[in-house]
Amino acid sequence: MDSTEIPVYGQQENSAYNGHFESTCYHPLLLFDREGDCLAAKLWPGNVHSADDWEELLSPEIELQQKLGKEVVFRADAAFAKPEIYEALEERGVKYAIRIPSNDGLERDIAELLTRPVGRPSHKPVVWYKAFCIRRRVGRRRGGWWQRSSSTLANCSLGWDSS
Repeated sequence: MDSTEIPVYGQQENSAYNGHFESTCYHPLLLFDREGDCLAAKLWPGNVHSADDWEELLSPEIELQQKLGKEVVFRADAAFAKPEIYEALEERGVKYAIRIPSNDGLERDIAELLTRPVGRPSHKPVVWYKAFCIRRRVGRRRGGWWQRSSSTLANCSLGWDSS
């Protein structure tokens, strides 16, 4: 699942300025299969957040694919790193990979992956992984938040283009 920018010119109905793209545009939400074919789309004005109304697009497609006996795997960028999305996917037994927005705690946990090794870069890409656990808030209770832990995998790769 991803969103994209469709720039417009003039006064197009329902277009709006998007500060991230720095343009007046539409900002559709798109759902693709693993081959890259678009399964569903929702046209939004440019000033709508990438993940708005994700459930309207995603839930029916998960249901359909599971009825067809297919394994559903979800991948998305940091705009979709929302507890309600994690919970909906977990409830439906969907595996997922969602990029976590950068933050100080995450960067501290993966600091050794962010430092380029000493010496000349390899001609082959070098990939490092680190598994760790994150806690996320899942609901309020008297005295604080309910916490839920998730296994997380950091992937960092360095490559060298010799061209």
